[in-house]
Amino acid sequence: MASEVAVIAGAGAGLSASLARLLTTEGFRVVLAARNTAKLAALVEETGALAVETDVADPASVANLFEAADKQGPLALAVFNASGRTRGPIAEVDADAVKQALLVGAYGGFLVGQQAARRLLARGSGSILFTGASASIKGFPGSAGFAMPKFGLRGLAQSMARELGPKNIHVAHFIIDGQIEPVGKKPERPDSQLSPDAIAQTYLAVHRQHRSAWSFEVELRPWVETF
Repeated sequence: MASEVAVIAGAGAGLSASLARLLTTEGFRVVLAARNTAKLAALVEETGALAVETDVADPASVANLFEAADKQGPLALAVFNASGRTRGPIAEVDADAVKQALLVGAYGGFLVGQQAARRLLARGSGSILFTGASASIKGFPGSAGFAMPKFGLRGLAQSMARELGPKNIHVAHFIIDGQIEPVGKKPERPDSQLSPDAIAQTYLAVHRQHRSAWSFEVELRPWVETF
């Protein structure tokens, strides 16, 4: 029997790499999506994952990603970890950069969620998980170009959860409230930044929740973070 497949869209060296390692050890066949797959070479060698060059803001590119994933086995889990952001004063921020942030961070989430939903509905089970941020629930000064895609992604996740939950598809949104620990660099104060490995464990736990007690939204923050 083929291994279950997990697609991680927006793969890099942080949270997505921790997810790839954890899911591989748990028996998943991992498919990584990134605009630049060369940066994933070491992770691919370590985990045996398949890396697919993907522009999450392009429908044809996202369709190609999931068609490649279909060849690996049945989809069980899709994680949208891509993020579009641009910062600056509202009167000065570049309009085209904001447009691109919306296309990647919100529209990209829709495209990945749509492709995943089609497959999981046919299967009758599975999870779609979206990575949010503090900006998903509160806009900060100079951060309109980040808050807009994150608010949009949260709205998408809410709508999908209400539509797909009764069909046995678990949709969840994660608010990452704090800085994720940079790769290879420990914070000066112990646990003052989020461990990507710890976040990955939470994602997997939510994926495996019994359907009688599903979480929709999980907030994760270091113990020193105020909120």
